[in-house]
Amino acid sequence: MKLLGGIYLIWLGVTTWRSTRRGVQTAVRRRWRLPWAQLGGFGQGLWSNVLNPKAASVYLTLVPQFLTSSRPIAPQMTTLAIAHVAVVLVLLLFWTSVVATARTAIDTPRFRRGMSRLTGAVLVALGIRTATAS
Repeated sequence: MKLLGGIYLIWLGVTTWRSTRRGVQTAVRRRWRLPWAQLGGFGQGLWSNVLNPKAASVYLTLVPQFLTSSRPIAPQMTTLAIAHVAVVLVLLLFWTSVVATARTAIDTPRFRRGMSRLTGAVLVALGIRTATAS
């Protein structure tokens, strides 16, 4: 089974490496889209966070630690919500600027060719290692 897995990884690596000869494919394939994809970035982010059970579990487990039962809850929750929005806003703006800057370097045929070659080489190396492992 290891030998078959190794051969498959080597085949994937060679196929990936050879795909760089054909150049970057410009055809856009139709992919399956989420129902809320037409809402734009904000709508997608909102729904993915609202439907994420991990987000609710984090808030339900962490927020009570920061609340004092001797004071009114509403002002405390408001303060925590404002702090959370401020921190997330700064973090997301930072990553948005990083990704926008990196996109100019990443979205080039030369970079894609290099990444395909690197990926192919890594897959071949992993395939050889898997096939020869004892």
